[in-house]
Amino acid sequence: MGLLKRNPFGHILIVKTWLIRILGAMTHRRYRGFNELQIEGSEVFKDLPETNVLFVSNHQTYFADVVAMFHVFNASLSGRTDSIKNIGYLWNPKLNLYYVAAKETMRAGLLARILAYAGAITVERTWRSKGKEINRQVKMSDITNIRRALEDGWVITFPQGTTKPFKPIRKGTAHIIRQYKPIVIPIVIDGFRRSFDKKGIRIKKRGILQSMVIKKPLDIDYENDSIDDIVSKLEYAIEQHPSFLKVIPQAELEAEEELNKKRRFEY
Repeated sequence: MGLLKRNPFGHILIVKTWLIRILGAMTHRRYRGFNELQIEGSEVFKDLPETNVLFVSNHQTYFADVVAMFHVFNASLSGRTDSIKNIGYLWNPKLNLYYVAAKETMRAGLLARILAYAGAITVERTWRSKGKEINRQVKMSDITNIRRALEDGWVITFPQGTTKPFKPIRKGTAHIIRQYKPIVIPIVIDGFRRSFDKKGIRIKKRGILQSMVIKKPLDIDYENDSIDDIVSKLEYAIEQHPSFLKVIPQAELEAEEELNKKRRFEY
């Protein structure tokens, strides 16, 4: 790449490359060391086009979720299926990988600004600002930036817009899907809330089994599905529909039991 080659958002690619390499090396043990990340379905990545792919996921921390996804995406694209073993995959990271994040979150401190340079598309929340409920219109520049990112590569978004589970899907994501017709890949994560603090920076507990399930592309009729239809499909796909509430406790118990079995075996 040219020394000062930039992406559509003006970020210098060589700087972004080194940021991903350094941050990836610093965080790798959070998913393969202090805690273990169980991955399922990453073979999906190899069949995806280079652009116009939207990943939708539930959200558990501000930063740890998306950092884990950067690891998994890059490891898979370098030939590792369902594994982030051997961090050599960080040497040639995917540079047209972006994630949608709240502007006020990505301006809150130096670390957040560094993480933003690695691929954030910052948007202004329409429903909340500085801890207070608000109601303002979507900024067209935010929508334009998401379109530019899709035209350049892959975009990760958390359509609930919050780390709290089972909150409603924001309809803005459904509008983007109808308008730009991306391939939509659902991702379901778990264990990050137990592993890290809310920001996803401080390790809260070690020995937690984290999981990331990458699903097949969502079946969407871009012409005939209504916004509500797409919202409903997203809720079920990322397992945030209220009907999933009744199965969560048992799933957590089973995961904890598996972790205890593993510990007993190791000890």
